[in-house]
Amino acid sequence: MARTEPLITRLRRIEGQVRGLQKMIEEKRACEDILTQINAVVSAILKVKELILKDYTQKCVLEYEETGDKSKLDSLISMLIKHSGEV
Repeated sequence: MARTEPLITRLRRIEGQVRGLQKMIEEKRACEDILTQINAVVSAILKVKELILKDYTQKCVLEYEETGDKSKLDSLISMLIKHSGEV
């Protein structure tokens, strides 16, 4: 798994963004501002996903290179197919 601290830091930032989004909705802010904030949250979540996928990919490839166990690559491929296009 990717280093935990940077991921936790990013997730806490996302948590703050979501709280800000909630406040914007409660204050009946302009739709454009709310949608901009939603895009920021989605982008931040996708970055966390990217970091985790990158780490998992590196781990699977290294394990395959070390062991020659093709199931490591099969697992990676299955996971990528399952999670492609998801937020």
